[in-house]
Amino acid sequence: MRIILAPDKYKGSITGLEFCDILEPILQNHLDAEIIRLPLADGGDGTIEVIDFYLSGETITVQVSDPLFRPIEASFLFSDSTKVAFIEMAESSGLKLLKPEDQNCMNTTTFGTGELILHALDKGAQHIILGIGGSATNDCGIGMASALGYEFFDKNDNEIIPIGRNLTEVKRIDDFQVDKRLAEVKIQIACDVKNPLYGPHGAAHIYGKQKGASHSEIKHLDNGLRQFSTVLDKYFNLSTQEIEGAGAAGGMGAGTVAFLNGELIPGIELIMQIANFETKVKGADWIITGEGRLDQQTLSGKALIGVINMAKQQKIKIASFCGSTDLNPNEIREMGINYSSTIMDKANSLEDALNDTKLYLGQLAEDFISSL
Repeated sequence: MRIILAPDKYKGSITGLEFCDILEPILQNHLDAEIIRLPLADGGDGTIEVIDFYLSGETITVQVSDPLFRPIEASFLFSDSTKVAFIEMAESSGLKLLKPEDQNCMNTTTFGTGELILHALDKGAQHIILGIGGSATNDCGIGMASALGYEFFDKNDNEIIPIGRNLTEVKRIDDFQVDKRLAEVKIQIACDVKNPLYGPHGAAHIYGKQKGASHSEIKHLDNGLRQFSTVLDKYFNLSTQEIEGAGAAGGMGAGTVAFLNGELIPGIELIMQIANFETKVKGADWIITGEGRLDQQTLSGKALIGVINMAKQQKIKIASFCGSTDLNPNEIREMGINYSSTIMDKANSLEDALNDTKLYLGQLAEDFISSL
């Protein structure tokens, strides 16, 4: 028997790697089976740990700019053997770096993310994976681009400080000083939202408030994204408003496509590529997966749906051990899951479930073994 362990994290409880640590010895003690660990992530929290599992990279810590241009230390992952770098923009341009009173995406920049990219190039990266969740910004990536050598000018040919507030002023882009190494690097962006750049479902209107912008500032930012998109479209021959995910991370979706020639990809697809998932699961009898909550949102880009789709393609049975679910057995079967149980089936309360996740997950594994 061949069993694949391919979980996402239980947010706030256990990581995907801890899930594997719990299940693997129980399965090996009771079954004559080959157990293969393939932990997953969707591009959000915990992704860097999962990528490190596959790349066995080095954590590189460097000094860059925070969202308000202040010096901070930030880290990225680099694998010298594969020349792959993984950068989380939240490490340099994240909301988590600012005190509540400093949070306002009118004034913040992605400059530090561009500096991290430069440091990855200095290490010799040939493939950069950029995670763009958790940003404090709404600058459409002009801060990142400025760090890489792009320059932005207003109608009077004055250079513009690259923050969200100033998008309305950009009339001209100059790429004369752009780092030439960018053209030689493959850049992929883990992007799990589909928002357009501007408009009622765009970056400013959907995410501006949580980044500290007032109602009037959100209107200004949206107008800036709208106006700047015409400059981007003309300069790069794009249709930025048509790019799915252009509004991700305050317009970084559009900015990474334009300035980096990057490819926006759902986070789970990127992780599966790095893990060589399709090849490694061939011939398996079961894939055991899990996440914190199994619900309708699972179908819209979470790691679990990537596992389910792959299992269907290869006709592999799938078992899910999740924290909880609000789906009935028929709905779960219709998703393509052959066996399902949850921590909440065992626990007395949510608090009990969170405190004793490892104990209950082990019990789920034993129940699964008994069902075979």
